[in-house]
Formats: sequence, C-alpha cells, structure tokens
Amino acid sequence: MKLIINILIALTIMSCHNKKETTQVQKEQTTDKVKIEYAKAFEVESHKDYYILKVTQAWSEATKDYTYLLHKRGHNSPENIDYDVLLEIPIKSLVVTSTTHIPSLENLGVLNSLVGFADTDYVSSASARQLIDKGKIKDVGQNQSLNTELLINLKPEAIVSFAVKGENKTLSSLKKFGIPVLYNADWVEQHPLGKAEWIKFFGLLFDKYEKANHIFKEIKREYNNAKTLAQRVHTQPSVISGALWKDQWYLPAGESWQAQIIKDANAKYLYSDTKGSGSLSLAFESVLNQSQNADFWIAPAQYISYKQMLDSQPHYKKFKAFKNQNIYTFAKQKGQTGGVLYYELAPNRPDWVLKDLIKIFHPQLLPEYDTHFFKPLNP
Repeated sequence: MKLIINILIALTIMSCHNKKETTQVQKEQTTDKVKIEYAKAFEVESHKDYYILKVTQAWSEATKDYTYLLHKRGHNSPENIDYDVLLEIPIKSLVVTSTTHIPSLENLGVLNSLVGFADTDYVSSASARQLIDKGKIKDVGQNQSLNTELLINLKPEAIVSFAVKGENKTLSSLKKFGIPVLYNADWVEQHPLGKAEWIKFFGLLFDKYEKANHIFKEIKREYNNAKTLAQRVHTQPSVISGALWKDQWYLPAGESWQAQIIKDANAKYLYSDTKGSGSLSLAFESVLNQSQNADFWIAPAQYISYKQMLDSQPHYKKFKAFKNQNIYTFAKQKGQTGGVLYYELAPNRPDWVLKDLIKIFHPQLLPEYDTHFFKPLNP
C-alpha cells in the first residue's frame, strides 16, 4: 500500500513538473506584446521568433483573410502554419504603391530600404524626393499596371500594395515570379487613429515593432489630448465638406474617418447621420437645401480660391460659408512635383488634422498653433 501511495505522489509531482514546463514553453512561444487598439483590418499574433500578421479586410468587400508569416532571420520558420506569404524579417528592400505608406517608412528610419514606388510624381516627402532624384527609388508604373520587368530586376523582398475591389491582377502576376505581395488596407479604417496604427504593420516587416508602437502611442496621446481640449467649448459650429464633380457633390459619409475627426473637433458635421465609410454623391440642390447655412466649409475638392469656385459654379455663392469666407482647403500644401501633402501625410498624423480643425472651429483654444494642412482659400 505504501508503495502505491509513493508511486501516486511521484506521478503527481511529475505531472506538475511537466505542466510547469509546458506553461513555460507556451510563455516563450507566445507573447501579447503586439496590441492593436483602433485598426480593424489587421491583427497580429506574436511569438518568440516569428509573427503571424493577418490582414482581415484587404478591401471593403473582402471575404478572405491574408496571412503573412514573418520569421526572424537566423531562425527556422515554424511548421504546420498556413500562410499566403513567408518573409524573413527584418526585410532589407521593398516597393510600396501608396503615398500613405511613405511616412511610416520615414518615421521608422527605413526609407533607404524603399527601392521602388508607383508613380513617383505623387510623392511629397522631401527625404523620399531626394532618393528619387538620385535614382535610388525607381518609378515602377501605376498600382493597376506595374512595370513587371523593372520589378523583377529590382528584386524587392516584398511589395506592399493595396486593392480597391478584389485582388489586383498585376500583383497576382508578380507572385508567379516569386515576388512576395502584401496587402496594406490602411485606407479602409474608419477611425483616424486606426489609420495611424498601420505603422505597426511596417514596424513588423522591419522588426521594429517597439519603435512603431512608441510612435503610435505619441500620436494617440496628442490626438486624445486635442480631443479633450476641444470639449472645453460648448458651441458646435456646423460644417459641410466636398464640392461638385460632374453634377454630383461628393462628400464624406457619416461613418468615415473624416466625419469622426470633425466630431472629435467638437463640430457638427451635417451628414454625420448618414451610413457608410466612403463618400456620398448628392445632387447640388440637395446639398444646398440642407447645408447652405453651414458655418464652415472644409476640403472643397481641388479649389484654392473663391474665384476658382465661382468660375466653376456661380451658385456656390449662395452658401453662408462662402459669403463669410469660412472655407478652408488642404489643396494648397503640395510637394515638389505637385503631390498633395494631405493625401500622403494626414492619415498618418490624425493628431495634426484634428488640431487644424480645432484651430479653424475654435481658434481661441490653440492661439499659437499654425495649421499643417488646412489653409483659408485665396480671394
């Protein structure tokens, strides 16, 4: 009997010991360092020697997840994991196709790894333009018709691109030549900080997650501090946006990031109760009836002067914001080759956009602040 009891005690001790070892192994293999707070279109599983980066909404109507297995150099890639792309990190060279990707590379200090870009004339970053002028960043065509031969010669370790409606056929053909293609879906995010959080996507590719996380935390802190500041004011000016294009007025839908950022600036966007995260297209008469008494008008398409607006559509003068010259545009701020800075940088710096709007709607809150993007229209 005593022998049986001793055996049971020994088995119990061994069981506890094995359980402790198993727990320790799991702790080594899986961590919770990568936290995604606002972005909805990607998620990350972190392990000791690798990450599983999953893009869950590559475009608005996407029904497939894309899994990217990123394992650290010098370590074997894990087995029994299904993936679309396998990469060794940190990667040393890449091609991107959206200007919104460039600020992340610049802030992470890896811009020198960029060897190609789609349609370089749109790039506004001064640092990136220097590399383009030196021939270190090649123009690889346009996102929908990339120069396959040039890309094969460049031999990037990855191409980071985007898709609007389903898989990009050009990108699919590149996979056949062994060039890994990753989708970046920063543009589908609905919260301003969700867009900025995609810097973590690039942080993982370059094994610089900690730096990316630190940058994002600073942006989040600045954004939330500005949002809190805006709440000190009890008046909410009314706001419209957009302009006519071929008889239709295009403006942000009520669930878009632009609508959210106007709300966070403590203003009343007159289309905040509409559905959708993209753009609305409305008849001119509809917008005139609903919004002619709006206090402010922001982002009136490409216009930079009141004269331009009147030359295009004389009825713009019926709007109160036009009469009071309360229209602000981001179209004035351009790079060396004509790219609009807002399109490149604003999704990465929502804190700057928010402060710009607070300065416009509640100037007394930021008396010394100079706007980054939005400027008054010229006469």
